[in-house]
Amino acid sequence: MNRRTFLSYLGTGAATLAAASAGLGVLSSKAEAKTADHLFGFKTNKVSGYFNPISHSTEDQLLLPPGFKYDVIAAFGDKINERGDTFGFNNDYTAFFPIDGSNERGLLWVNHEYVSELFVTGPKGAGGWTAAQTEQMLYNQGGSILEVYRDQNGVWKMDTKSKYARRINGLTMFKLTGPAAGSQAVNGATTVRGTFANCSGGVTLWNTVLTCEENYEDTCSEAGLNETHYGWVAEIAPFEEKWEVRKHTALGRFHHENTCMGLSKDGRVVVYMGDDKKDACVYKYISNGKYDSAAGYNNSKLLEDGTLYAANFKAGKWVALTLEAVQKVLSNAKWSAPFGVKGTREEMLAIFQTQGDVLVHADEAALLLGATPTDRPEDVEISPFDNTVFIAHTNNDTHGNIHGHVTRFFEKDGDLAATEFDFEIFAAGGRQSGFSAPDNLTFDSNGNLWIVTDMSGSSMNKGVFTSFGHNGLYVVPTSGKAKGEALQFASAPKDAELTGPTFTPDERTLFLAVQHPGEQSKSMGELTSMWPHRAGDKMPRPAVVAITGFKF
Repeated sequence: MNRRTFLSYLGTGAATLAAASAGLGVLSSKAEAKTADHLFGFKTNKVSGYFNPISHSTEDQLLLPPGFKYDVIAAFGDKINERGDTFGFNNDYTAFFPIDGSNERGLLWVNHEYVSELFVTGPKGAGGWTAAQTEQMLYNQGGSILEVYRDQNGVWKMDTKSKYARRINGLTMFKLTGPAAGSQAVNGATTVRGTFANCSGGVTLWNTVLTCEENYEDTCSEAGLNETHYGWVAEIAPFEEKWEVRKHTALGRFHHENTCMGLSKDGRVVVYMGDDKKDACVYKYISNGKYDSAAGYNNSKLLEDGTLYAANFKAGKWVALTLEAVQKVLSNAKWSAPFGVKGTREEMLAIFQTQGDVLVHADEAALLLGATPTDRPEDVEISPFDNTVFIAHTNNDTHGNIHGHVTRFFEKDGDLAATEFDFEIFAAGGRQSGFSAPDNLTFDSNGNLWIVTDMSGSSMNKGVFTSFGHNGLYVVPTSGKAKGEALQFASAPKDAELTGPTFTPDERTLFLAVQHPGEQSKSMGELTSMWPHRAGDKMPRPAVVAITGFKF
């Protein structure tokens, strides 16, 4: 079956669900939101479908519906500028920044999450990584800024003569901002070396990109770097090379998947974030100051002064992560460590001495204060139509959630700054929906939810994952005749996952990253994939593509 109906459960107590008797909460245009990721209006006729859904596949190809095509813009190792910088490895999140309002020329930010010994650095020697290997490992993570354009034949290309194109990576120096900067919690650092383990991200209302550091531990260990300098949200201004790149400690340190930024009813900036690990929490940050569209990049200071919260699902409340709250809990002589927290009361008291400590150890602080451990909360997106918040919980086999689900939050009174919420399980992965392991999310202007999946390479096409084929990209209409049906739009090459779906503002182009094709290869002589099958290539290469063919 190409079309699969979601298993969807409605929450209770949310007035906006009154019309959802058909079984799926329908997006409403009555409370149109302004988010940094989605700046279009509801039903603007910028239609990102219609298409004939494809079937699951195990081919070593990026498969699309009839009438659609893709152009490979950049693949690992390609030169991106005249300085000789090269495109990094394992591309993930993408963000498009139009040049002079164009839908056919702009800057494309691309994350690079991690490297491969087989394809990038070569194996470690008896003494560990060499200095050259360490440099390669750090250089090929972080991000790439590309200038991209659509030529007269409709083909998307990279402009290597761009004055903007450059790399931000594990060798770039970053400024630390916020309460933890310069504190003992980060060993007194105010600047740190590099960003890496860059998974997903988000954009700001002032035209910068936020890139998120996720699984940073291995790189820190191999490169001999201080772990407290990583696991943050980093900010870069793609158009301004001289603008000081920075990491915002006020947003907390954990295994960041992405950010999604919106505005509260009174104009404060709100940033939602997921912590991609088993039994981890969902977070949001609320600035103390208000957004000023005339202030431009100076709005970045809003990410330095505010409050970080974590979600308590059982109570329907956002818990503020403050030093006072943590110390109050630990002041109880009968305190015992909750699930997920290791250490004695004395050890916890020794750790949490300042607000900087709370932010550096935000994941433990959240659990200490009663936030709910969940099933790998990855991408979080604010609906641009009704201010509800969608969270992809990828899976958690420890608790039997094999195929994951998507949660939908309803903030009290539709205000992103609310401290109370209700929620529903919007959709669950599995045989009935036709996909497993939801990861990155995005919306189009018709209210369709686009979902990419992240089954591990070791699980795909085995056991209970056999029926799903390769990872894919799915579209879920939230209204109309196909409401609640998962329609497969793309299938990934072997061992790969599809990441970072991003539309141009006119929705005529979809940028998509193809990450780690051939990841299960045992050697260069036993390759499982050769995607993108370019002439002269002797190995598979992660690449970012532009998909066209959308009809209006």
